[in-house]
Amino acid sequence: MPNTTFSLHSPLDMHIHFREGAMLRRVAPLSAETFAGGVIMPNLVPPVDNQVRLDRYDREVREVVEPLAFEPYMTLFMRPYTESELASMKDRIIGVKLYPEGVTTHSEQGVGDLGDVEDTLDLMQDLGIRLMVHGESTDFVMDRERAFLPVYENLARRFPRLHIVMEHITTREAAALLDRHENLSATVTLQHLLITLDDVAGGLLNPHLFCKPIAKRPEDRDALLALALDAHPGLVFGSDSAPHPVDKKECAGCAAGVFTAPIALQMLVGLFEEHGALDRLQAFVSDNAKRIYDVDPPAKTVVFAKTGAAIPERYGDVVPMYAGRDLEWKVAEVR
Repeated sequence: MPNTTFSLHSPLDMHIHFREGAMLRRVAPLSAETFAGGVIMPNLVPPVDNQVRLDRYDREVREVVEPLAFEPYMTLFMRPYTESELASMKDRIIGVKLYPEGVTTHSEQGVGDLGDVEDTLDLMQDLGIRLMVHGESTDFVMDRERAFLPVYENLARRFPRLHIVMEHITTREAAALLDRHENLSATVTLQHLLITLDDVAGGLLNPHLFCKPIAKRPEDRDALLALALDAHPGLVFGSDSAPHPVDKKECAGCAAGVFTAPIALQMLVGLFEEHGALDRLQAFVSDNAKRIYDVDPPAKTVVFAKTGAAIPERYGDVVPMYAGRDLEWKVAEVR
């Protein structure tokens, strides 16, 4: 008899965008309802790159998700930092996020020349602060991640004690790097396990599937999916759920980002069941992350029932991935 219920324990989202203000209040509780913790991205305006900004944003996030059992793991936006700055914030953050200048949303103040932050990378290595990277160049859009991979290899060799996270990998070549350097790990999104560029722009343009890094070829998706289904020890789930109001998505100059936070776990349960890998989903969405990031999230059990549910058309003014479609699994209980 097929399973009709399934449980996950303390699932984690190791890459998520909560934004600020009204958007924060709208989307953060949707993650906190089912996830036990999440890595909160710092690319706000202005970015989270100092003690005052970090304290304020951390407080705002915690106020919004209270009283749900959810631990926000905060990050800093990469810039040149002094040793005293990093030491004073070390225990408040899970890592420093490096955005190459201009490659994605709110990255205009990102790093234009890696030489400018080499001293900071040295300090991070000495202090045990991990580096998290949006790994894209400014080459042709389909080649941006591949073009950036030598940077990862160079960083991994030059800073062997620095834990480097390749965020939201999208290519089979990036997947292969996980077995070449012990100090590299990676996150992967729901959408990059499911879609290719053809889903985004093969027919009528679907703005709600447009994100950066852009979805790639079928062979890239298949390589990522194989790693996830195998619960590769260097790979963790990070949704990169990135909400934008509908008027910023369904327009000229469409904003990059796919909103998956409220439906990611349900879809992952269905995906792993389809491939006969439900026994490895716990590692992919929690156990690997706890080990790699050395975190102890709140205890939370999410029970799923195979009774079907429809994905809402909108959450406020944000359209989720696959809006209006039916899910096989729904969240039946959180305890």
